[in-house]
Amino acid sequence: MDASGYREEIYSVFAGAGGDADVTERVERALGVGTEYLGLPIGFLTRIDDGEQEIVATTGRHAGIRAGERCPLDEAYCRRTVEREGTLAVQDADASAAVNDRAVQAFGLGAYIGVKVTVDDETYGTVCFAAESTRSEPFGESEEVFLELLGKLIGQALERRAYERELEERTARLEREKARFEGIAETSFDILFRLDRAGTFTYVSAAVERVLGYPPEELIDTPFASWLDGESIDDALAAFERTVDGEAVEGLELEFVDATGERVVVAVNATPIRDDGGVSGVQGVGRDVTGRKQRERELRRKTRAMDEARVGISMADAEGDLPLVYANEGFERVTGYDAAEILGRNCRFLQGAATDQSAVDELGDAVAAGEPASVELLNYRADDSPFWNQVRLSPIEGPGGDLTHYLGFQTDVTERKRTEQLVRLLNRVLRHNLRNDLNVLLGVGTHLQSGLTAEDDVSDLGDRIERTANRLVGTSEQARELERYARREREPQRLDPAALFDAATNDVPEGVTVDAAVRTERGICAGPELETALTELVENAVEHDPAAGTSVELEATDDGEWVELTVGDDGVGIDDMEAAAIDAGEETDLVHCSGLGLWLVNWIVTRYGGSFGVRERADRAGSVASIRLPAIDDDTPVDAVKRRPTVLFR
Repeated sequence: MDASGYREEIYSVFAGAGGDADVTERVERALGVGTEYLGLPIGFLTRIDDGEQEIVATTGRHAGIRAGERCPLDEAYCRRTVEREGTLAVQDADASAAVNDRAVQAFGLGAYIGVKVTVDDETYGTVCFAAESTRSEPFGESEEVFLELLGKLIGQALERRAYERELEERTARLEREKARFEGIAETSFDILFRLDRAGTFTYVSAAVERVLGYPPEELIDTPFASWLDGESIDDALAAFERTVDGEAVEGLELEFVDATGERVVVAVNATPIRDDGGVSGVQGVGRDVTGRKQRERELRRKTRAMDEARVGISMADAEGDLPLVYANEGFERVTGYDAAEILGRNCRFLQGAATDQSAVDELGDAVAAGEPASVELLNYRADDSPFWNQVRLSPIEGPGGDLTHYLGFQTDVTERKRTEQLVRLLNRVLRHNLRNDLNVLLGVGTHLQSGLTAEDDVSDLGDRIERTANRLVGTSEQARELERYARREREPQRLDPAALFDAATNDVPEGVTVDAAVRTERGICAGPELETALTELVENAVEHDPAAGTSVELEATDDGEWVELTVGDDGVGIDDMEAAAIDAGEETDLVHCSGLGLWLVNWIVTRYGGSFGVRERADRAGSVASIRLPAIDDDTPVDAVKRRPTVLFR
């Protein structure tokens, strides 16, 4: 038989192909014809899905090519076949770049020819023929044409089978709907109805009187649209036309006008009534959802209020590890986390190294007892910056009285806590410094009252009084400056490091060497009071270097997210106690600063989400004060970079 004869035989195989078994049997017959024509003992049809090949039908014998066998597409000869238009013909697989080594090792086929099969313009799989031995002659054009024809015929048969399955499923679904409708009793809570093709009621169940206040017979032989509120008529007529055209309608909400003139929302499911293959009318069921719609509107109002609230609101499931099931925009603003990435997690992800465990335990005890609680926790935002979080937790019970959820309210109280800390700081430092300086003045006064001796140096006593008084005035001025900054509104803006360095070193005394280096082209996102902080650090470096030839080094560097400003000196270095107080963010009886200058710097820097610390130089005498604040490009809006205030430690 020549090539045209084999093509005619393939046509006859698929003529009138029908159901599942029929299509499968015809594919197997066609594979047999193909093996005979191509002189290859193995033929098979594959399905490709999600990177995997499944053998659907086969002819011939091969241990790895049997119906139902699966393998990764990367290990199959068919991988290149589905990537190209037309056939893939391989005379010698070992010598061909079209077949990868993994496929050869897996199946050991020497010769192969295959073509892609498409169903509804989507890749279904491949139809292929192969032999374990190589082929002495390359595949000819007529053989490739035969295979392309076979692939198209198989695809068409599969399309017909899919269409028939869809028809069968639709018919079965309609039969089930009809049986369900006919099986519902007249006493149903919902309204049952039938309409003819003109949209006129031919049947309405007794429930219509309970829902709309009309007896059923009043609706019979009337158009259904005449009982609707005007705004629902267009939707109802469009849905009716779709149903008459054979489409089922589900969950269509329509507003009817009841006997008292009130609007009643009815959710309608409708299906076509089929007679002799055509649609003779519509049947369906309507449920009164007026109360539900009112509850949904109320719930939407409440949910919208929660979503838009400035305070953080979250809800956790009381079961298991208290996973979050809801978080509003306020929660996102307070914590910096996107709600989508935290749902399903316990809120402890906000805790960190400095979180007070006793406050955490207090919350845990309240949860264990099913009681409300309110604590203030040191938490950490998504960018790891610490903040004070006032957490209020309330248990929520379900209709049966069982505990179902916990409602949480999160409020950023960092500013209040910073102010409280500032007040404590001012009281402690002022008490400490005033007491020390007043003791000096009292000592000098007592000495003067006892009378001067020949050994007394009046000039030295006067210098001591003047120095002490100046310290008192300086401390008082710094306290007022701290208080002024605490009351001032935050003004984040873009600041130029070079301009800040110039302003901070503008008034250094003669003889002081200043070396400033700016190693970034970006600005700093902070308030204008940062200039005061840098000036304080420069003055501190000059003041605490008793030797001649004081040197001050300023440097600005950029690590991508932050700009770091450093002020280094070659003096005696910072006192360990003062460095510890700044690092800890608090003063105690044993750990405290001698003045308010460093606290002023710390207050300003942390107010804009930055950090501040002082360390001794590693290579020589002196200390380095370091400020880290958000970096900002020239074309970046300040609102996109600015940070919330953080607590008073690094």
